[in-house]
Amino acid sequence: MKTVSSLLDSHWYQRYQNISKLNIRSSIYDVTNQCNLRCKGCFFFSSGEDKAAREETDPEKWAAFVDSEKQRGVNLAILIGGEPTLCLDRVAAFYARMPTYCATNGLIKVPRDRFADMMVGISLWGDEDDEKRLRGKDTFRISSKNYEGDPYTYYLYTITPNQVGRTERIIKKIRDVGLKVHMQLLSNDEGVDGFYWRDGELADLRAEMDEMLDAYPDTVISSKYYHKVITTGKMLDRTFGWAECPSVTEPMDTRNHQPRRLIRFIRWASDLETMHRCCTSATRDCSTCKDGAAHMSWIMVNKRAHMRSTEDLQNWIEVYEMFAKLYQFIPW
Repeated sequence: MKTVSSLLDSHWYQRYQNISKLNIRSSIYDVTNQCNLRCKGCFFFSSGEDKAAREETDPEKWAAFVDSEKQRGVNLAILIGGEPTLCLDRVAAFYARMPTYCATNGLIKVPRDRFADMMVGISLWGDEDDEKRLRGKDTFRISSKNYEGDPYTYYLYTITPNQVGRTERIIKKIRDVGLKVHMQLLSNDEGVDGFYWRDGELADLRAEMDEMLDAYPDTVISSKYYHKVITTGKMLDRTFGWAECPSVTEPMDTRNHQPRRLIRFIRWASDLETMHRCCTSATRDCSTCKDGAAHMSWIMVNKRAHMRSTEDLQNWIEVYEMFAKLYQFIPW
């Protein structure tokens, strides 16, 4: 019988022990339906989720809601929107009560006198040209000034098909402003011309992502196994999709053959009552979903499947460590 200790030497076993005790239980929260950008390809607006529920505006109700989430067992709040920084009092309700991650476009600076060590993830969709086409402006020019050198901030670099062969320049820019970067792929939810993935492109991108990790290990937070899974949609002998996705809201999960999944995961709308199906949107085609967090979680909940060999289990450990670093459960 293969066990964790039988597959790992002392170095890797210590790394395993460091993450095995974390017991991360995350959920996702729409802080607001409003945003100061309208990006082509944003699932929140393209799917109509911004109109799914009215916003709760009473700060006391937000505080009571977060208390109830904590009692439900959640120990990581992932705040999305809309744009959470438009409603900092609601963000504060989370930050005062549990580890909190705030996803933002970076146009508004989170005041560090109120949120000293809150993790901030800045969305970045390609280079200046891609950003202007998809988001209407070069957000990096603003966000990099707002967050330069911030030890609790990283860029979530959504790589578009136009970025293949061009990622190094972006990563250097991020390094030069003293920030980290994590990479994921564009799903193109609105079918914008020029942003479809073409045959062979993802294989080229995987090699490029590996090269960036090797060249900039102090800047890029990633793992080569994650690159393989997100560019192929394959994990071991399985294919990502609705039947496999771990990030489905638990009370809405009616799948007959329950896959391994995130325990107690719910994605809440901003009325604090409505639930969304999953971490993206119910209108997204799961067979083409390239969401980075969903693929990370897919790997993380399937530890047992990775215990077929030492290499597989080490791959699993590296992805879990990557996730833990991105949310600062362990240091960079």
